[in-house]
Amino acid sequence: MADPSTSGTGFEARLRAEGLDPGSWGNGPGDRYAPHEHGYDKVIVVTSGSITFGLPDSGSSIVLSAGDRLELPAGTEHDGLVGPSGVRCLEAHLARGTVAVARRIPAGEW
Repeated sequence: MADPSTSGTGFEARLRAEGLDPGSWGNGPGDRYAPHEHGYDKVIVVTSGSITFGLPDSGSSIVLSAGDRLELPAGTEHDGLVGPSGVRCLEAHLARGTVAVARRIPAGEW
Protein backbone atom coordinates (compact mmCIF):
# COMPACT_ATOMS: atom_id res chain seq x y z
CA MET A 1 0.00 0.00 0.00
CA ALA A 2 1.31 3.48 -0.92
CA ASP A 3 2.36 5.82 1.86
CA PRO A 4 -0.38 8.50 1.91
CA SER A 5 2.14 11.21 2.81
CA THR A 6 3.95 10.63 -0.49
CA SER A 7 1.01 9.74 -2.75
CA GLY A 8 -0.62 12.37 -4.95
CA THR A 9 -3.37 12.70 -2.35
CA GLY A 10 -0.83 13.01 0.48
CA PHE A 11 1.08 15.70 -1.40
CA GLU A 12 -2.14 17.57 -2.03
CA ALA A 13 -3.03 17.46 1.67
CA ARG A 14 0.45 18.72 2.59
CA LEU A 15 0.16 21.64 0.14
CA ARG A 16 -3.32 22.49 1.42
CA ALA A 17 -1.97 22.45 4.99
CA GLU A 18 0.37 25.26 3.82
CA GLY A 19 -2.66 27.25 2.70
CA LEU A 20 -2.13 26.46 -0.99
CA ASP A 21 -4.83 25.43 -3.48
CA PRO A 22 -3.15 22.98 -5.87
CA GLY A 23 -4.44 21.87 -9.24
CA SER A 24 -3.30 18.79 -11.14
CA TRP A 25 -1.75 18.42 -14.60
CA GLY A 26 0.28 15.91 -16.53
CA ASN A 27 1.96 15.23 -19.83
CA GLY A 28 3.17 12.26 -21.85
CA PRO A 29 6.76 11.15 -22.37
CA GLY A 30 8.94 13.64 -24.23
CA ASP A 31 6.40 16.47 -24.22
CA ARG A 32 7.99 19.91 -24.20
CA TYR A 33 7.08 23.36 -22.96
CA ALA A 34 8.65 26.27 -24.83
CA PRO A 35 10.40 28.97 -22.77
CA HIS A 36 7.88 31.16 -20.97
CA GLU A 37 7.33 32.98 -17.68
CA HIS A 38 4.43 33.78 -15.36
CA GLY A 39 3.29 36.85 -13.44
CA TYR A 40 2.86 34.81 -10.26
CA ASP A 41 5.10 32.63 -8.09
CA LYS A 42 4.37 28.94 -8.18
CA VAL A 43 5.00 25.66 -6.41
CA ILE A 44 5.09 22.40 -8.36
CA VAL A 45 5.23 18.94 -6.81
CA VAL A 46 5.81 15.90 -9.04
CA THR A 47 3.50 13.07 -7.97
CA SER A 48 4.75 10.58 -10.58
CA GLY A 49 7.24 10.45 -13.42
CA SER A 50 9.78 13.19 -14.04
CA ILE A 51 10.31 16.54 -15.73
CA THR A 52 13.31 18.78 -16.33
CA PHE A 53 12.82 22.52 -16.13
CA GLY A 54 15.39 24.57 -18.01
CA LEU A 55 16.26 28.04 -16.75
CA PRO A 56 17.62 29.77 -19.88
CA ASP A 57 18.69 32.98 -18.11
CA SER A 58 21.08 31.07 -15.83
CA GLY A 59 21.95 28.27 -18.25
CA SER A 60 20.95 25.70 -15.64
CA SER A 61 18.23 23.10 -15.28
CA ILE A 62 16.29 21.49 -12.46
CA VAL A 63 15.38 17.80 -12.67
CA LEU A 64 12.31 16.75 -10.69
CA SER A 65 11.18 13.21 -9.88
CA ALA A 66 8.29 11.91 -7.81
CA GLY A 67 8.08 13.76 -4.50
CA ASP A 68 10.34 16.64 -5.52
CA ARG A 69 9.12 20.21 -5.17
CA LEU A 70 9.98 23.25 -7.30
CA GLU A 71 9.48 26.79 -6.06
CA LEU A 72 9.62 29.28 -8.93
CA PRO A 73 9.45 33.07 -8.63
CA ALA A 74 7.33 35.15 -10.97
CA GLY A 75 9.15 36.36 -14.07
CA THR A 76 11.56 33.39 -14.15
CA GLU A 77 11.88 32.20 -17.74
CA HIS A 78 11.65 28.41 -17.85
CA ASP A 79 11.00 25.58 -20.27
CA GLY A 80 10.14 21.96 -19.65
CA LEU A 81 10.95 18.49 -20.97
CA VAL A 82 8.89 15.58 -19.66
CA GLY A 83 10.77 12.40 -18.79
CA PRO A 84 10.44 8.97 -20.44
CA SER A 85 7.55 7.84 -18.20
CA GLY A 86 5.51 11.03 -18.47
CA VAL A 87 4.74 13.26 -15.50
CA ARG A 88 1.89 14.10 -13.13
CA CYS A 89 2.15 17.22 -11.00
CA LEU A 90 0.33 19.36 -8.50
CA GLU A 91 0.72 23.11 -8.97
CA ALA A 92 -0.25 26.03 -6.77
CA HIS A 93 0.05 29.74 -7.52
CA LEU A 94 1.28 32.31 -5.03
CA ALA A 95 1.40 36.08 -4.98
CA ARG A 96 4.37 37.56 -6.81
CA GLY A 97 7.25 38.07 -4.37
CA THR A 98 6.41 35.11 -2.13
CA VAL A 99 9.22 32.94 -3.55
CA ALA A 100 12.69 34.51 -3.53
CA VAL A 101 14.66 32.13 -5.79
CA ALA A 102 14.04 29.12 -8.01
CA ARG A 103 14.85 26.01 -6.03
CA ARG A 104 14.28 22.28 -5.94
CA ILE A 105 13.41 20.71 -2.62
CA PRO A 106 14.05 16.97 -2.78
CA ALA A 107 11.40 14.44 -1.84
CA GLY A 108 11.37 13.87 1.90
CA GLU A 109 12.82 17.30 2.69
CA TRP A 110 9.71 19.38 2.51
